[in-house]
Amino acid sequence: MNIGILALQGAFVEHGEALEKLGIQHFEIRQQRDLNRPCDGLILPGGESTVMGKLLRELGLFAPLRERIAAGLPVFGTCAGLLLLAKNIDGGGPCLATMDIRAKRNAYGRQLGSFYAEKDFGDLGRVPMTFIRAPYILEVGLGVEVLAEVEGKIVAARQKNQLVTAFHPELGEDLAVHRYFVSMAKGIRLSAGGSAQ
Repeated sequence: MNIGILALQGAFVEHGEALEKLGIQHFEIRQQRDLNRPCDGLILPGGESTVMGKLLRELGLFAPLRERIAAGLPVFGTCAGLLLLAKNIDGGGPCLATMDIRAKRNAYGRQLGSFYAEKDFGDLGRVPMTFIRAPYILEVGLGVEVLAEVEGKIVAARQKNQLVTAFHPELGEDLAVHRYFVSMAKGIRLSAGGSAQ
């Protein structure tokens, strides 16, 4: 098991630390040659989605990553990563656009720019949720499972091989959400070229 973490900007180090606690091997993706490594899953961290989208294109990572996600590579997007995967975004254009959700960026405004909650997440029970200038999901398409809501707003969802959270599970001690993603990734193994094995 080897998880790639997009490491262009944002909270990629913290995701690596969470995977280490679970005993999961991981590597950072910064340039095209990093995509030659065997990869069982991909994490798109929080940060600035517009900056990451620009860098994905400039570094030639956009097309190969989008193709691998479309081919079934398990992917986990947190906060900005959610926006990278969303097909539709209020207040901005889509990027990878692989997940059938409509999201709202910086959705909570300045007063609630950062906050904490504990809510149910799928079948995992209550998990801690740290929000920082977070988006949320306005609508989901067919085949998208809502995993968590806060105050009536969708903050976590899954569509087949794609998992997104509006919050930052990597910023706390609870590993439940990362463990959930690892279980997703264990169900599918792709070669470095993106084909299923």
